[in-house]
Parts: sequence; structure tokens; C-alpha cells
Amino acid sequence: MPDLPTPQDATEAALFSECWDAVLSYADLCTAGSTAATELATEAFSTGMREARAADSHGTRYAGRRPPRLPRIPLLLTAVRTTAADWEVTGRGNRLAPDLRLWLNSDQAARYAGPPQGRPLALRGLRDMQQPDAELLWLAEVEALPLSTVARRLGLDPATVSDELVQVRGLFRDRCHRNHLDAPKAPECRGYVRLLDAVTRSPVADTPDDLSHHLARCVDCAEAAACLRLHGVGLPAALAGGVIGWGGLAYLERRRRAAEVRLGPGRPSASPLDGPDPDPAAQKAKAVRSGLIVAAVLVSLLALAVSMMPFGGSGSGDDSAAGDSGDRQPVADIPGPTLEPSGEDVSVRPSATKPSAERPEPTPESKDADPEPQGTSSTTAGSGGEADPETSSPASCRVRYDLVNQWPDGFQATVTVTTEQPLETWRVAWSFRDGQHVGQMWDASFTQNDSRVTATAADYNKAVPADGTLSFGFIASWQGKNSPAHDFALNGRECRTS
Repeated sequence: MPDLPTPQDATEAALFSECWDAVLSYADLCTAGSTAATELATEAFSTGMREARAADSHGTRYAGRRPPRLPRIPLLLTAVRTTAADWEVTGRGNRLAPDLRLWLNSDQAARYAGPPQGRPLALRGLRDMQQPDAELLWLAEVEALPLSTVARRLGLDPATVSDELVQVRGLFRDRCHRNHLDAPKAPECRGYVRLLDAVTRSPVADTPDDLSHHLARCVDCAEAAACLRLHGVGLPAALAGGVIGWGGLAYLERRRRAAEVRLGPGRPSASPLDGPDPDPAAQKAKAVRSGLIVAAVLVSLLALAVSMMPFGGSGSGDDSAAGDSGDRQPVADIPGPTLEPSGEDVSVRPSATKPSAERPEPTPESKDADPEPQGTSSTTAGSGGEADPETSSPASCRVRYDLVNQWPDGFQATVTVTTEQPLETWRVAWSFRDGQHVGQMWDASFTQNDSRVTATAADYNKAVPADGTLSFGFIASWQGKNSPAHDFALNGRECRTS
């Protein structure tokens, strides 16, 4: 009779599944199609697991002391980045997202392979922490797991895990502050070290004008401000952007969305390791608060986002524009978003139960489209991004286009579509008037052909019920003028703009 699986086996299986999900999610951001995403994720997962086991074995041989290394999930995500860099060098770069290829050949990517003192501050701070502390920080802040799940995963007391997280945040700040002090600095930066430390320690201290101007010009000090200010909402973005690098903020948004799916209405568990949820209403409220936090993160860390992520610029391929911070606002003193939340649940919708005859017929383009596994890869289409043919039937959908935030050469926007008919899958197309170019998208994959953009559903949000809502967001570049998008269509049918 075969041995029955033990609780430890179940825990390991759940952990393996969650690690794979994180790796595939980031690999999908990095590639130009679902097949390439799976291959990149598989290769990177094998590489990262070998590195983790080798580090653990090294620690066992030397009196049980493990050498400093990242927690398992960020270790695997950095393996995706390094594997993508290897693809670029060995002639497989055509399978990667175009913006990632630009980034891999920039000075920003070189920081991760250069001397340790020149690497991003968040990466060095997390690596310097004890392994259990670093795991707690990453799982709670970036993976957006409920603290009850994190406590079970790490063998902590659920009653005290919140207090432990507060202490771990303080430890991370101390490591980052020490590394910031030790890093080589220009004379001007050395004059702001103590002031930056004092301002970021206090939740109510105003940022002096001279420090604000300095943070708007200096990428290193702005990066330090994001890591040192723990009482705001910027820590998850500082961790994701600093440790992962390219696509860190988009990955953070994906994990937040994945957490919302796990905590959706009617779901009794937040994780394969969780037991029954004692308070579903509280869990749902937590997911809503998480959404607001990430929205604030994307605004409050624009300076860091510009320094860590390419936006496509003017299309010239010159990545140096991302380092031009002359017009950026300071990381340490940026107000949060002014838009009010809609309060509408736009997460995964249950499959429609109406007969298929009532659903709109898919076009040949939608039948042949290559479905993206997680939804956010970037490609430039030759013809796939053309507008869908117009039909004579009346509009059966409404679309709302919201400009969330705008900075000198880029902006963030969301698109929300309400459909009168149930959908098995969806494609939303629109046009730009002023040459805007999409660089990153979440909750959908996209193609762009000249001014026409087509967003295609991810695997997890294809089904939308009658009178249901779908939503996705993106970051794009602009020059001169940034008029709202127009000429929206859902699966080839015109949409009314509300």
C-alpha cells in the first residue's frame, strides 16, 4: 500500500504551485507569446531551484549557516530576468517583449550584474536580511498574501504575525539605510543623507523644498526614499521595482489582482494552505483596500517607475530617456491619486449560463488568436492590431476611459467596459489621436498597429456575464498632446463612450 501524503507534502506541493504561478506570471510579461512565456518560465524555474538548493547545501556544510540569498519567489523571478538576458545574448531575443529587450541593453539592466554597491537598494536590503524575515516581508508586501496564510506558511503565530511584520519592515529599513550610507555618493548627495533619514522616519514631517528638488533629479536618492519611507504605501513597489527590475510594477499589480481572485466572493480559502475563511466580508474588504493601495503606489512612485521601467518613449529605442528626471516629482513627497474608486467589482466574472446562441459570434481573428496565459505580453502587430470591422447593429456596450495619472512623457489609464450580452472572451479595440504608444498592460494582452490598439482578455477574466463589467489598465508614452482614446469596439461592435 503506497504511503499517504503527509501535511508537509501538501504544503510543499502548494508552495511549488504558488512559486510556479509567480514565475509564469512574470515570464508572460517578459515575452511576446504564450509558448515563449512557458519556455522561459520552465528554464528559469529550473535554474532558480538549482541555485536555491545549492545555497541551502552550502549552508549545511558550513555549520548550518546559509549564505545570504533572496527568498524563494524573488530568487526565481530574478532567474526569469537573467534567463531572458541569456536569450537576448544567444539569439532568442526576438521572443522577448520589445521593451524588455531595450531595457536589457541599457545601463539600468547593467546595475544588476555590476558591483554589489551599485545594485538597487531594495535588492541589497532584502538579500541582507535573515531568510525568515525576508520571506515574511516579500509574501506580505509583494505577493499580497493574507497574514494568516503567511503565518501558516512560515510557521508563525497568527496572533503575533502582524507585530512581526512591523518589526521586519523596520529591519528592512535599517539594512537599506546602512547600504545607502555605505554606497559611493556625489558631494551633493552626502549633504542630504541625514535629512533624508529624518524626513522618511516621520509620518508627518514635511519634505523641505531643497530635498524635494534633489529627489526629483537624483535617481539613487529617490530610490532610497522609497525604501526608507515605511509609513506610506510605497514599500511594495520599492521592493518589486528594485528586486525584479523591468516590469516590477506590472508584476506587483498582477499579484494584487491574483490575490483578489483568491479572495473573491464565495471563495472559502485564500490559498491552498488556508483553512475556511472565518470572515469573508473582512477578506473582501481587505482585497478592496489592496486595490486602493496599489493605485496609490503607482502614483507615489512615478520617479522610481521612470527610472526602473521603459515606457517606449518616442519610439526611437533610446532608453536613456527613462533616466531624465528633470521633470519628475520627488518620490518622498508626492500626493496620492485624486480619482475616487468606483466601488465596482471588475475582477473575474463567472461563466455565463445563457445558451451559446445568445452570445455574439466570434470573428475569425478571435478564433485564431494566440491566447496569452496570464495576460500582459507586449507585441507590435503588423496587421493583428487593425480595427475590427464595423457592424450595423446598435451598440451593446458602454466604455469608460479614465486617465489615472500623467507625467511629462507618459501616463497611466484604465478602460472599463460594460456589456449587455454575456461574453465567452473579449477583445477591446480603440484608437489614439496623438501618437500615444502603449508600453505595459495588465489584465489583458495587447497589440498596437499605428494608432489602433487591441486588448485581448487574459485566461482568468475571459468570461463576462450579461450586464457585467471588464476592466484593464496600461501605461503608455505621449508627446505634445494626450487626447483621450476614441473609437472603442468590443469584439468588433462599436461601444458607446460614457
